[in-house]
Amino acid sequence: MLLQILLVAHITVLGYWLGSELVINSTYRYVSYGSHIPFAERNRLMEHVMHVDQHVRYALVLQAGLGFSLAALYGLIPGAETTASIAGLLCVLWLGFVEAVHRLRHSRIGATLGAIDRGSRYVFMALLVALATGLLGGSWEMPLWLRLKLALYAGVMASGVGIRLALISHFRTWKVMAQEGPTEVTNAIIRRTYVKATSVLGVLWLFIAAIVAVSVFKPT
Repeated sequence: MLLQILLVAHITVLGYWLGSELVINSTYRYVSYGSHIPFAERNRLMEHVMHVDQHVRYALVLQAGLGFSLAALYGLIPGAETTASIAGLLCVLWLGFVEAVHRLRHSRIGATLGAIDRGSRYVFMALLVALATGLLGGSWEMPLWLRLKLALYAGVMASGVGIRLALISHFRTWKVMAQEGPTEVTNAIIRRTYVKATSVLGVLWLFIAAIVAVSVFKPT
């Protein structure tokens, strides 16, 4: 029964993830192209975008925890119940940390927590690639399709980093707009940033689609 519950949750979280991404992108587009809207209202909506973005972070963590738990319980990686329990515990701790980073982002410690958060993602991506290529766990009887899923999941995370890098100019420009008011130049920068970030988001969705295809067809 536990396996079935975790599997349903694993699938459900994927829909939750994609739905959150669509809401974020739709609202961000409205803000980016809303030069006719008073800036105070645009800024309020942008803050809403940052809150909704948390759901994407939750989904990423949940997928990692559920994925490794399922792999362990199905015997695809060593450890069975022990590994699944550890994955579950780490998932809960990671969720708590992600929430703390969000809630404390404007505080004195916020920048430090944000840096730790970004660094931990790079470490996790490296772990996924190592598992996918056999540099780690090379002796495990892990099927090809699971190694492909791990590599693709690393691609999803890398795309998320790419979106964050694409948005650097947005936050710099937005700060100027908040202080000096929007202009045609700054509005144009915001619109270009939206297009750039959405292009990377498209790549992220392609990685997710590939993960689904690998999960369904399980190439050997």
